[in-house]
Amino acid sequence: MADALVRQTAVAVGVLGVGALLAIGAIGIPAVAGYAGVGPNFLPWVVAVLLLLCGGLLVREARSGGFRQMDEPDGAEHGHWPGFVWVSAGILANAALITTIGFILSCALCFVLALRGFKSAEDRLDLSLRAWITDALIGMAIAAPVFWMFTQALAINLPGLTGTGWL
Repeated sequence: MADALVRQTAVAVGVLGVGALLAIGAIGIPAVAGYAGVGPNFLPWVVAVLLLLCGGLLVREARSGGFRQMDEPDGAEHGHWPGFVWVSAGILANAALITTIGFILSCALCFVLALRGFKSAEDRLDLSLRAWITDALIGMAIAAPVFWMFTQALAINLPGLTGTGWL
């Protein structure tokens, strides 16, 4: 039981740490009020304060006997590392390629690789060319409307493949 309390306290302290890092980052964001009367630093401050509050409550819970309302763990005893690698590769590829190949293609690639990870964890990994193409088309069908909504409807610049604003 003592080992569980140490791990629960570590999680709580981690939440406090993330809240503190977010608050430190929010300090550098200008507070100039915009259209709605709040500045761009408003939401980061709200999230930081809520994380600090939740972290404090988690520390109190962990130090006063542990997370008492926690369900018993289900699923595998250990993480699925190949799936983790697929998903991580998708996220890193998206971050590395978004300014080179544009939002739609990089998000579609992220979708394809993350889907490989999730299917791998379920022992349903399909590496056939048809599966890659199908998943890439689904990824583009999801990413394209998001890109168009942000660039055309909201006038928020996202990296595109061309200068037209449509790809």
